[in-house]
Amino acid sequence: MANIDIYTKDYCPFCHRALALLTAKNVEFNQIKIDEHPELRAPMIERAKGGSTVPQIFIDDTHVGGCDDLMLLERQGKLDPLLNN
Repeated sequence: MANIDIYTKDYCPFCHRALALLTAKNVEFNQIKIDEHPELRAPMIERAKGGSTVPQIFIDDTHVGGCDDLMLLERQGKLDPLLNN
């Protein structure tokens, strides 16, 4: 199984969509709530090479990007191989 990190904020609809897709895929993920842990925002931005919006999604060593990027991978049939699903 892949190691998945997703940085989120509770009020973010894009975060909810991304979380729903990952949940539907029945994969485990590490949700990092930067609204509850603001000290983790700077490391997220650094890890995302400047990406400061949420969600920021990482699958193993791959920075997927945000919700739209995750949905695009799903539509292209490229998400399941990344997830080792």
